[in-house]
Amino acid sequence: MDVKGKSILIIGNARSGIAAAKLALNQGAQVWIYDGKAYEKWNEEIQKHIQEMKKQGIGFILGEEPELENIDLVIMSPGVPLDIPCVKKAKTKGIEVIGELEFASRFCKAPIVAITGTNGKTTTTTLVGEIMKSYNPQTFVVGNIGRAFSEDVLTIPTDGIVVAEVSSFQLETAPTFHPVVSAILNITPDHLNRHHTMENYCACKYQILANQNTSDFCVLNSQDTYFKEAKEKAKGQVITFSLKEENLSSVFLQDGKLIENILGEKNSICEVNELKIKGTHNIENAAAAIAICRAFGVPISCIREALLAFKGVEHRTEYVTTKKGIDFFNDSKATNTDAAIAGLMGLSVLGKPIRLIAGGMDKEISFRPWTKLFKGRVAKVYIIGETKEQLMKECEEEGYYNYQGFITFEEAIHAAYRESQSGECVLLSPACASWDMFESYEQRGELFKEIVNHLEG
Repeated sequence: MDVKGKSILIIGNARSGIAAAKLALNQGAQVWIYDGKAYEKWNEEIQKHIQEMKKQGIGFILGEEPELENIDLVIMSPGVPLDIPCVKKAKTKGIEVIGELEFASRFCKAPIVAITGTNGKTTTTTLVGEIMKSYNPQTFVVGNIGRAFSEDVLTIPTDGIVVAEVSSFQLETAPTFHPVVSAILNITPDHLNRHHTMENYCACKYQILANQNTSDFCVLNSQDTYFKEAKEKAKGQVITFSLKEENLSSVFLQDGKLIENILGEKNSICEVNELKIKGTHNIENAAAAIAICRAFGVPISCIREALLAFKGVEHRTEYVTTKKGIDFFNDSKATNTDAAIAGLMGLSVLGKPIRLIAGGMDKEISFRPWTKLFKGRVAKVYIIGETKEQLMKECEEEGYYNYQGFITFEEAIHAAYRESQSGECVLLSPACASWDMFESYEQRGELFKEIVNHLEG
């Protein structure tokens, strides 16, 4: 992609936007970053960073609407919705609007493996990344997982591999994005506050398939509700995975073993009890990773070795510490109902009463499939955030009344610890986005760990 001499407007002064701005500047473009947050409202550290970028030649428009005269391209950060006024105006004027993922991909010379889905993306992407690195050390893990594609794309060699976690937010602005192996792990209701309907949300997920051809591969979950619909839209060769028997999938669970049969010959990868990651959802993530890597041509020996060494992902049912016989787990990555269900059920196998810290930003989804699982598993729910009233109401609708609302995160944690007994566990698994109280689910999880580690033991 040639952007030399072009005028580019980046929307969003966060990691993705900054990475895209630096990439565009490196390629000879004139670059401005727009953010609706005024300069004086940024903290001192970010203000200093803004001044440094200005010295590099990046312009800033903060707190006021940007003029679009002479703008050739608009690049969106994934967290910014497409219905803001300046984006609508840009589209009206015929200016191309793409996302940071799309922008970076236009400079990429290496094959891309892309993974999306409502739940399990981060664990599966991390696991695929570890397997691919054992196969090819020139593997770069990027995208929604925390490292912007634009940060690495110019250093990725032609014989390297890109493993990208991609969200619906990124895919809705990725018109030419082309992975050689794509994967849709699952689709359940999420982000309806942004996408408004399941039809829109699914359409964003299916964009991962749009530019593939018959020489590419598409990995799908044969047990997922939207499997048939996704399969119909797939242009690449479809490889399936599930925890059912082999007649349904190319990678499957049989007699406690993960088996792959992609090339028509059964190969046992490992026994489930050999895995360090526990829970049904993690076995499914492992099956998906096997399917993705085998589709790419990775030898079974590399897959098995990396799979057995994998210890899991930070903020996803992550063990923190034990105090006075009480175990603490950080599942801050559970930002929707299905992810929280996976965390709850995965931890329930320990047989310990769970004290659950839940709640956060309203994503306009129901908690009922989750709250109906509380009886017999959850000793008490400690509720925070803007979904507090909804969560209380849906607990009661399921006949569960052992809950309490809290104003602050810290109060909820201290109360859970104070009321816990030895042999119980405290689980942070919000089922909500973090943005009503935190900058990210990572910040929420880090604060949880910090508070927990400072509790008197």
